[in-house]
Amino acid sequence: MSLTRRDFARKSAITGAGVALAGSVGALATAPNALAATDTAEAGSAHGHGGVGYGPLVADPDGILALPAGFTYEIITYSGRTRLESGEFTPSNHDGTATFDGPRGATLLVNNHELKGPRADWEHPVPLTEGLVYDPAASGGCTVVEVRPGGHVAEWVGIAGTSTNCAGGTTPWGTWLTCEETEDKAGADGMTKDHGYVFEVDPEDRRANRDPKPVKALGRYAHEAVVVDPGRGHLYLTEDASGPNGLLYRWTPPQGFRHGRGRLRTLADDAGTLQAFKCFDSGGKFVDDLSRATKTGTVYGVDWVDVPDRDAKSVSVRKQFGTGQVTRARKLEGMWWGDGGTYIVSSYARAESPVQHDGAVWFHDPKRRTLTLKVLIGVNPDPSAEGAFDGPDNITVSPYGGLVIAEDGEGLQHLFGATESGRTYPIACNELNIGTADDPEYSEFTGVTFSPDGRTLYANIQTPGIMLAITGPWKRGQR
Repeated sequence: MSLTRRDFARKSAITGAGVALAGSVGALATAPNALAATDTAEAGSAHGHGGVGYGPLVADPDGILALPAGFTYEIITYSGRTRLESGEFTPSNHDGTATFDGPRGATLLVNNHELKGPRADWEHPVPLTEGLVYDPAASGGCTVVEVRPGGHVAEWVGIAGTSTNCAGGTTPWGTWLTCEETEDKAGADGMTKDHGYVFEVDPEDRRANRDPKPVKALGRYAHEAVVVDPGRGHLYLTEDASGPNGLLYRWTPPQGFRHGRGRLRTLADDAGTLQAFKCFDSGGKFVDDLSRATKTGTVYGVDWVDVPDRDAKSVSVRKQFGTGQVTRARKLEGMWWGDGGTYIVSSYARAESPVQHDGAVWFHDPKRRTLTLKVLIGVNPDPSAEGAFDGPDNITVSPYGGLVIAEDGEGLQHLFGATESGRTYPIACNELNIGTADDPEYSEFTGVTFSPDGRTLYANIQTPGIMLAITGPWKRGQR
C-alpha cells in the first residue's frame, strides 16, 4: 500500500516524524575546515578521554598512509606487485570490498576492480580464469583475498569478464553482490554482451561462481551499491549517473521467494518488482532532487514507482520517468545497512543539481518509510587544505559507533569518521602522490569495511590498486 502525501503530513504533525527517527549519526556542520580542525585538536589533547577521534595524523616515512599515533597499516595486495595463486599480478583499480569469516580463523575479502572497456586498455585486468568469465572482452571483475592468521595472504579470481565493478554489498547469507557501473551494451567498446548488471560472488565456494549469470531482475543501469533488508527481503540499489541524475531503487522479491546462497541467479529476468523512489516533504510537496535539502534533520516521506523496462532495452531506466514522477540525486554512491535501515551517500552536487553541496549521507527507514538527512558537507572552498573533507563515497557503520567514510573528493583524500553527535575526525590520509611534484594527485579511498571481529579496518587506494589493513587502539563511544 502506498504511503500518501497526506498520510505523511498527518503523521509528521502527530508523531513528530522529523525528530524521532532511527539511525545513529547526527548532523554535521557545513563548515568542514573549522569542524575538522577543532575535532583534531580536541582529540589530540584528550585521546580517548572525551575527545573526538584519535588525534592528529602522523606522516608516513614510506609516503603511503598517514595515521594517528598508535595506528599501523599493512599492505595486503598491491596491483603489479602481489600475485594471484595462478601467477598473474593482482588486478588494478581496487574498489568496493567486503569481509567474511573464513576457514580456520582466516578473513576472506571480496575486492571489486573498477576496470571499464577493452582489456587492452589496462596493464593489469582481471584474468580470464576458465569457468568464471561472463564476457571475455571485459576487463573488470572481483578477486577473493584470504588473510590467514600469521599474515599469509592468498588471492584468486571470483568473477571475470564484467565491467566497471564499482561498489556492491554483502548479503545476510554470506555472499557479495558486485555491481557494474556502466550501461554499455554488446558492441560498445568491443563488448560481446550487455553490461550494467549485478552478479553474486560466493567467497567460500569457488564452484558456486562458475558460469556467471547476471541478476537481471535487479535492472540494467549504472549500479553503484546494494544492500539487503534482512527482515523484509527487499534489495535497495543506488545509481551513479547524470543527465538526468540517478535514482534510488527498491527490488521486492516475488511472492514465495526465499533468499539464500545462489538463489538470486535462479530468478527470472522479470521476477519481483523494481521501483524507483519518490519523495515528498511534510507538507506533501513533491521533491524533485535530494539536493533541495539544506539542513540536516530534514525528513522526507518515501513512495515507490514501478520501473517500466528494467532491462533498458532502448531507453536508460532513469530516463523512462518524466518530470514529477521520481526523485533524483547526483552521485548516489555507497550504502550500508545498519540501525534498522540503510545509509545512502550522495557524493556531491554541482551544476547538474538544483543546489550544490560537497557530500550528503541519508538514512532510509523502511518501517517508517522516511528518508532523513544525517550528514551534509558544504562546498569545500580549499580541497588542498588538510582537515577539509569532501566527496564521501564508500561508507560503513563502525562497530565503535558512528560511520567511517571513504573520501573521493578534490585534493587530499581521507578516511574520516562521523560520530553519533555529528562531528568529524580524520582516520587516515593518502600520501601516495600519483601525479607530479608540481601537480600532485591523490587517488580516492574505496572499499572501507571492518573485519568480522571489528579489530581491523580494511580500505583501498584505488590507483594503482592497494588493499590496506589498519589496526590500532579503536575505542567505543565515538559520540
